[in-house]
Amino acid sequence: MIVLACMILGFVLGWFRAGRVGGNTKDRLQWALAHMLALMLAGLIVTLILARSAVA
Repeated sequence: MIVLACMILGFVLGWFRAGRVGGNTKDRLQWALAHMLALMLAGLIVTLILARSAVA
């Protein structure tokens, strides 16, 4: 669930950041996908750390 939340947050963050600097739809999509990928990887790392440190 952390990964999915990070993906959505990254997409929205990238979309609005590109819009703030005056990007068109293709620019916004590229920024959104790049931010989504970066935050997805960060969320995956956090998920793995939490899963490995949890006591079963």
